[in-house]
Formats: sequence, structure tokens, C-alpha cells
Amino acid sequence: MADSESEHNNIHRDFYIPTYILAPNASSNSLRLPDVPTCPVLVFVNSKSGGQLGGELLRTFRHLLNKYQVFDLGDEAPDSVLRRLYLNIERLKGNGDHFAAEIEERMKIIVAGGDGTAGWLLGVVSDLKLSQPPPIATVPLGTGNNLPFAFGWGKKNPGTDLNSVISFLKQVMNAKEMKMDSWHILMRMRAPKVGSCDPVAPLELPHSLHAFHRVSPSDELNVEGFHTFRGGFWNYFSMGMDAQVSYAFHSERKMNPDKFKNQLVNQSSYLKLGCTQGWFFAPLIHPSSKNIAQLTKVKIMKKQGGWQDLHIPPSVRSIVCLNLPSFSGGLNPWGTPNSNKRRYRDLTPPFVDDGLLEVVGFRDAWHGLVLLAPKGHGTRLAQAHGIRFEFQKGAADHTFMRIDGEPWKQPLPENDDTVVVEISHLGQVKMLATHDCRAKSIHDPSSQFSHETDEVDSDEENSVNEEQRKFGAADTFKIPDEVDVSSLS
Repeated sequence: MADSESEHNNIHRDFYIPTYILAPNASSNSLRLPDVPTCPVLVFVNSKSGGQLGGELLRTFRHLLNKYQVFDLGDEAPDSVLRRLYLNIERLKGNGDHFAAEIEERMKIIVAGGDGTAGWLLGVVSDLKLSQPPPIATVPLGTGNNLPFAFGWGKKNPGTDLNSVISFLKQVMNAKEMKMDSWHILMRMRAPKVGSCDPVAPLELPHSLHAFHRVSPSDELNVEGFHTFRGGFWNYFSMGMDAQVSYAFHSERKMNPDKFKNQLVNQSSYLKLGCTQGWFFAPLIHPSSKNIAQLTKVKIMKKQGGWQDLHIPPSVRSIVCLNLPSFSGGLNPWGTPNSNKRRYRDLTPPFVDDGLLEVVGFRDAWHGLVLLAPKGHGTRLAQAHGIRFEFQKGAADHTFMRIDGEPWKQPLPENDDTVVVEISHLGQVKMLATHDCRAKSIHDPSSQFSHETDEVDSDEENSVNEEQRKFGAADTFKIPDEVDVSSLS
């Protein structure tokens, strides 16, 4: 009993935030601590992620901490929470409250949910442009869980009991901070024939892509009948057969949500769909007219301001533009180039804060299986500060795309039109990572890779305009009120 009480006191000492800081109208008699906590945390939980685990995790955090510092994303969006909190902190600091100032300086955020939930919160923190943005730890509660896995938090659903949550909190307190790049995506296309452009009917675009009716007066495609969509992503943009399988999975889950409440069942269903969609038998089933090189012209920006054509092998059916070394449930498509590849092809390891995307191609699912080998990788196409896809009328009337796990069916030009998708570096956000995590920083000497790794063969932020900067709490990344947050798991 004494040990339990001591542990509870330690939790208060290390993580607890007093109510008067969290709620502007709190009583002045609310609990105040003798010392500033070592690691004050704000906890955001998608209670609809991970089946019933999200709800259980929410209850455990609220039992351990102040219930006002633990938020259910199904009840309140993170942008309103953070605005209220930081406005209150500024008011308290203005009144000479040094305790509040210390809380702000030491604040950390925990977000529990799938990659979509984590991306939502990361976008909100980016948009608010806080003077001291808190670093963020992610709890895996989804199907892929690429973000948590990349930063060392695992990819399996966590324990929700008291001891598991206490253990996680201690890991957060001891975690290291890392910067992570964020990426802006802009898509220009002719307005759909039926329905309005805003929100996006009749298209089913991801929540992170929103209609934006003007980019620049000098934009040659900024003309009547065309629409622009823009947003952001953290981990990857992909196109082709892998996105097609993902689209089939999400469509099936949308029609039968009760069948997709278990992580193992979800992963098994995903594998089956890979077979039924022909990903394993692509040379026989997938027409070559839908291969990437036949669908689009690809340009990359190796140096700021200069575009050059990128050659795509004709057999490539899927292309991935990757920011993190975790894709499709923890696989690393880029791998670690050996010294020869670094010297002769000017390739580098996949750092998460170097302003570069790793561009990788795959022929089919069998090619993808090479990633299961210890040093396997896909077809390395390029590393770039930006990438541009230009689609013109061809044999295919659509393709499939996805960003950070959210897929959609993208119509392609029917006439002499062009669909353009352009990706560029946006900024960075602070993450929390375990000391042995997979993600590597270009600024961290402990992150450097071996120079002789064998393998299995097979800019300037100030130049970013204001429209690009907003992709979290702003309309570009805001989750609409009518969207069920369970769809983000």
C-alpha cells in the first residue's frame, strides 16, 4: 500500500499539471504543487482507436493524472484545447506567475491513436506557431503505426493497465528530442463535372487535403474551371498499386466497420486484399499502361529552384516519397546505401530532418517482400527537396494515391488538361524519441550510420508563402466536424 502511494506521489511530482493552469475559470484554491513537475504532459487520446483500447487508455491516464490534462479527441479538437491553454498561460505569466512559465518551458504532449490522429495533432501544433512548441510522443493505437514505430514507441497496441501507462510516462520523461521535417502537397486539377469543389464532392480526398481557390496571381493554372487542393504530410506520399490496395482496405472498413476492430484482423485483411487486388500478380493482371512511367512525368528538385526530369523504370507500378524510415507497418524502403552508392550516386541515409524526401519504386508485392530481408530495399530513384507529378491524357482514367495512410481514387485528365501534384518542404516539428529509435537525425552524431553497410540489390523556410504554412489547425488540415475520428485510426 505504501509503495502504491509513493508511486502516485511520484506521478504527481513528475507529470501533474494543476487545474488553474489548464482551466482559466478554475478556483484559486485548486491543487498547487510545491515544485514545478519535471515533465508536465498534455495527453490526447482518440478513444475510438484500437477498438476498446482507446477508451481504456483514456480512463487510465485520467486516473493517474489531473483529468483536465487528459483530453478525448472525440469530445474536443486539439486546436481549441491548445489555444485555450496557451492563452491562459500567457495571462498567468503576465501576472507574474513563474510556475506557469516553467510549466510552458517543460511541457510535453502525448497523443494516442493511429497515424491519422497523430498527424492531425502535429499539424495543429505546427499551425499555432507557439513560441515554445512542445515535443510530441505518439502512442500506437492504429493499424500501421508508422510514426510511433519510427521514433521508438513500437507498432503494437500498448498495454492500458496502470503499470503499462506509468512505464510509458517514465519513457516519455527520459526521451530525447528530435526535429522532423513536414511536407506541403499541392494538387491542381479541373473541377469535377458533378458536385461542388468544397468540401470535395464528388471526390473522396483525405481529410488533410482541402480546397483552396487561389495560390498566386502569377499561377498559370489559376484559371476558371480549375481547382487547387493543398495540405501536408509527415511520413509519405505514395501512388500506384500499394495505394490501390490501401484504398480497397479503407473502402471495406468503411462499409463493415465492426469487422475491423482488432489490429491483427486488420493486418490479415490487408494482406488478403493485396492478393485479391493483384498486387502479387501484377505482371499478369496490372496493365502496363497504369505503370508509373506511363501515367506521369516526374520532376525532382535536387537543389532549391531547379527542376530536372526523373527517369522511372517502365516496370515500376508503385512509387513512394518517404520522409520516415517506416512504411506499411514498419518497413524501410530506402534502407541504408553503402559507401559505393553514397559516393557514385550521391545518396545519403534516410535522415528525418535533412529536408530531403527519399523516392523509391516497386514493381509488385514480391519486390516489396525484399524489405523483409535485414538489408533489403526498393528501387532507389532519388533524394529530393521537392517532387512534381504531371499527368496528361493517357490510357488510364484514374490512379490511386495516399498520404500518411489515407488513400483516394484520383481521376486523371480526359482531355488536353493536366493534373499536377507538387510536394515541397514546409518546416519542422519537435518529436520525442527513445534513445534507440529507428529515426535518425543529421545533427545527432549518435545517429550516424555505418559506412560499409551491405545491401540486397534489387529550403529555405522563409521562402514558404503563408498559404503553405497553414496545414494543421487551419482549414488545410482541420478535421471537419462531421468526420468520425474513428476513421483516423
